[in-house]
Amino acid sequence: MTTAERLRDIFTRIDAENADDPKRIEVAGEMRPYALVYGERMSERLAKLAPAASDLLKIAARAQHIRRFDMPRDGHPMDKPGYHAWRNALKVHHAEVVGRLMAEAGWSPDDVARVGQLVRKEGIKRDPEAQTVEDCASLVFLEHEYAEFGEKYTDEKVVDIVAKTWRKMSEAGHAQALELVPLLPERLQKLTVQAVTG
Repeated sequence: MTTAERLRDIFTRIDAENADDPKRIEVAGEMRPYALVYGERMSERLAKLAPAASDLLKIAARAQHIRRFDMPRDGHPMDKPGYHAWRNALKVHHAEVVGRLMAEAGWSPDDVARVGQLVRKEGIKRDPEAQTVEDCASLVFLEHEYAEFGEKYTDEKVVDIVAKTWRKMSEAGHAQALELVPLLPERLQKLTVQAVTG
């Protein structure tokens, strides 16, 4: 198998897992599994943010939320400690699932371990590839989910969430995020500017 074929193979395996997501969203007039669409969007954003990304980074981006639907939020207490416990459990789950798929496809233990680090986003601000995964996740949120999210919350809550997201991103991520701002509803444009300049 060529390098390109190996990458296509692991993407196919990841996509097959994500296709099990019972949540469906409409994309271009078609109802599709949310997790599958999310993985595709992560790959699309990675291609824009880091065109020369390594294959392991490409796998980590595609698998960032693999089978997230296995662990619904209400499986943990609905408070701040419960939220953080849920997020940490998800990171481990994502890494385990993609690690199993990679091992079954013949990737080396070192490659599996590295993708696990990236999926768990270990070393953000220190590891450029982990930072890129974080940037991609933030940008996918801003481009595809922020408008709907913003409708549900007060101005204060939106500013707080965006400010926290902004602090986790790199300068390269910031540059691409600013390109998305003019595409947002007017209210969110104003709140986003407030969040990143405040």
